[in-house]
Amino acid sequence: MSITAERKAELIKDYATKAGDTGSPEVQVAILTERITNLTEHFKTHAKDNHSRRGLLKLVSTRRSLLDYIKRGDHARYQSLIERLGIRR
Repeated sequence: MSITAERKAELIKDYATKAGDTGSPEVQVAILTERITNLTEHFKTHAKDNHSRRGLLKLVSTRRSLLDYIKRGDHARYQSLIERLGIRR
C-alpha cells in the first residue's frame, strides 16, 4: 500500500519544477495520486478495510485542496497537471 522510495524519487524527478524541488504542489499531487492508486487497488481485494478507507478519503481531500490551490494560481498549469496524471475532473 505504501509507495517505495525509488518510485517516490522517480515521481519527484518527473514533476519537479526546478532542481531539488520536493515540495511544490505538482510533486505533492503526483505522490498523493500514486498513493491513492495503490489504495484503490488494495480495496479491490480488501473491501471491508474501513480504517484504510478513511485514510484514502483524507488523501483525496488533501489532493483536491492542492489542485484547487494550483487552479487558483494558474489554470493552464492545473490543466497540464491533471492531463499528465490522468485525473478526470
